[in-house]
Amino acid sequence: MTDVPEPEETPSSEPRAEQGSFQERVSAARGEFEHQVAYAREKFEQRNQRLKQRTGRDLIAAVLIGVAAGAVLLVSLLVVKTLFVLVALLVSVLGVHELWRALRRGGRRVDLAPQLIAVVLLLSAGYFADSWLHAVSLFVSLTIIVVWRLMAQMMAEDGRPHREVLADVVVGAFVPLYVPLLASLALVLLRAEDGEWWVLAFLIVAVVADTAAYASGLAFGKHPMAPRISPKKTWEGFAGAALAAVVAGALLAQFMLEIPWWTGLIFGAVILCTATAGDLGESMIKRDLGIKDMSSMLPGHGGVLDRLDSMLPSAVAALALHLLLTPLAVS
Repeated sequence: MTDVPEPEETPSSEPRAEQGSFQERVSAARGEFEHQVAYAREKFEQRNQRLKQRTGRDLIAAVLIGVAAGAVLLVSLLVVKTLFVLVALLVSVLGVHELWRALRRGGRRVDLAPQLIAVVLLLSAGYFADSWLHAVSLFVSLTIIVVWRLMAQMMAEDGRPHREVLADVVVGAFVPLYVPLLASLALVLLRAEDGEWWVLAFLIVAVVADTAAYASGLAFGKHPMAPRISPKKTWEGFAGAALAAVVAGALLAQFMLEIPWWTGLIFGAVILCTATAGDLGESMIKRDLGIKDMSSMLPGHGGVLDRLDSMLPSAVAALALHLLLTPLAVS
C-alpha cells in the first residue's frame, strides 16, 4: 500500500490582511493628523490676518523678532556689558539712518555723514568718558552738523530760501538730540554700579507697557487717546499699560533692583509716562512726514526707530530715577 502524500500547507492570508489593515489605520491616522494641522494653521492664519488688518502688524513676525531682540539684550547686558555698547551703537546708527531717509523724503536736507559721526562721539563718550566730556561731545557733534550743512548749502548755490536753510539746520540738530544723545544716557546708566539691572528694568517696563497697551486696546479699545496723532491708541489701552507698568515696576524693584516695592510703583509710572510720550512724539513726526512707519526693516514692528520711540526718552527717566532711588536700596 502506497502512502498518499499529504497536501502542502498554504500560507495563511490572515497575517497579510492584518498587516494591510494596520498600514491602512496608520495611513488614515496620519492623514487625519495632517488634516487637523492644516485646519489649525488655516484658522491661525485667518485670525492673524484679521489682527493684521485691524492693527496693521504681523503678529507672528512681531513675536519672533521680539523674542530674538530680547535674547540679544539679555546676553549683552548680563554677560558682557561692553557688548551692549556695540548693540546700542548699531541700533542708533540704524535709527539715525531711518530718520535721515524719512526727513529727506519729506524735503529736508540733512547730511548723513555728520549724523553718524555724532552717533559714534556721543555713545562712546556716554560709556567711556566723564560727564563733562560727554557734554563736550554733544557740543562738538552739533557744531559739526551745523557747519557741514551750511558749507553744503554754500557749495550747492541753488538759491534756497533762508528760512528753508534755517529749517534744515534746526532739523539736522534735532536728530542727534533725539537718537544718539538719549541712547548715550542709557550707556551712562549702564556704567554705574549695577547699572545693567536698571537698564534692563526700564526696558522691561517699556516693553510690558507697550504689550499691555496693545492687548487691552485690541480687546477693549473704544475711546481714542490722541486721534489726530495716533488714531489706534485708546484710553483703554493706556489703562492696561498703566496697570501692567506699575505691577512690573513693583516686582522689579523688589526682586531685581533691591529697592522698596513702593518705589517700583513710582518707577513704573514714570517709565509709562515717558514711554507713552515718546511713542506719541514719534507718531507726530511720522504724521508730519506723511509716513506710517520709519521703515519696514523689522516685519511686524516697522522700523528700528519705531521700537526705540518709547525707550529713548525712558533712558533719561531711568537715569534720574537711579540717582534718586538708589539711596533707598535695601541693605
